[in-house]
Amino acid sequence: MRRLSRYSFVFASFAAAGCSAVSEHAESQVAYVPVVTGGVQVAHAATVASAAGDISRTAGATTLRALRDSSATPVIRALYVNRFAAQSARRMHWLISVADSTEINGFVIDMKDEFGLNFRSDSAAFRRNEGIGHGMVHDVKALLDTLHAHKIFATARIVVFKDPVAAQLNPTWTIRRPDGEMWQDKKGTRWVDPYNRALWEYNLGVAEELVRLGFDEIQFDYIRFPEPYKSLPQQVFPASNGMSKPELLAAFLKTARERLNALGVRSTADVFGFVTTVRGPLEVGQWWEKLAPVTDVLLPMTYPSHFPHGTFGIPRPNAEPYQIQKISIDAARERDQKLGITAPEHIRPWLQAFSLGKPEYGPEQLQAQKQAVYDAGYDGWVLWHPGSKYEPYMPALEKGELVSHKRPDGLNGEKAGTK
Repeated sequence: MRRLSRYSFVFASFAAAGCSAVSEHAESQVAYVPVVTGGVQVAHAATVASAAGDISRTAGATTLRALRDSSATPVIRALYVNRFAAQSARRMHWLISVADSTEINGFVIDMKDEFGLNFRSDSAAFRRNEGIGHGMVHDVKALLDTLHAHKIFATARIVVFKDPVAAQLNPTWTIRRPDGEMWQDKKGTRWVDPYNRALWEYNLGVAEELVRLGFDEIQFDYIRFPEPYKSLPQQVFPASNGMSKPELLAAFLKTARERLNALGVRSTADVFGFVTTVRGPLEVGQWWEKLAPVTDVLLPMTYPSHFPHGTFGIPRPNAEPYQIQKISIDAARERDQKLGITAPEHIRPWLQAFSLGKPEYGPEQLQAQKQAVYDAGYDGWVLWHPGSKYEPYMPALEKGELVSHKRPDGLNGEKAGTK
């Protein structure tokens, strides 16, 4: 029988969300083979697929079908799984064991990030943009069969408009400077032009392919324009035709929702945490009132460390994780209600499971954020650690099956809406 210890792994440092983390990835790529069912490791993908097929006759399959239903918004409590963790048999084995033993019932997995695709597409056109040098998951179906055998809801994360790989390979897709040259951000990264419809088709086509491979939900990240810093050249969008940034982002998400709902899955999107409380559009184009109506779930990145000192009258936001999350999610819920959005889990916040500045984050800070979400009237959340390293936060994860904790009255004593 193939054992996980046979594979060697290396560590590399990567920066994400403004902090450094260690990401684990396989030195030699392996097909997705490990699955634990009843304590037994299954050695071959074919066996995994057969075993997973059997769950169509179990309660587990019923649970997964209910979670996937695009007409509903079930409770998902998930872990972010980066590209390199998804490629690592050993790391995935540990992450699956966390889901088996705690309230975690979902993974958000990088399948297209700033490095390109994290899988081998069947489309030759898409493969042009897959990137090189960062590996990929070689057997997505076997990976998903493994997750589904463990009743884990699988969300594919797709980075959309920050795509330096596609920008390099498709120069006509890029944002320009007034002199016609390709625009770059402060780090020298080229961004693609969100108005370019060929770019839309690429990202939506990738999303549809991932659904057909078996993903249960699609999550779009970097649904925004780059920051227009005054120290940088002006951004020129050749295909804008007078459409505003918020209107463009809403149009993309509306199209995505229509196409993905037709395949039976939800379309979700990440937004900056400030989008919940800023009354109007951010300079990057995100605006709650434009994006909320065209997404099945909106995921605000309400990380306390990302709020400047003095926000909401709080001297050190990073030291007040409960208050930052509660104020932000209360505001988002109120705005949803004014829009007539009553789906009970339309808002699924990202929670900070990393340290950036003081204090250092651990189980206490994570538990405070979780409680804030429940007190704001929601049950679901996703943990973000850029290196997918959740060991320090395990004490804050409840053991056993997911149990609802949200306050039934939610915001301002009002009864939580139902769909």
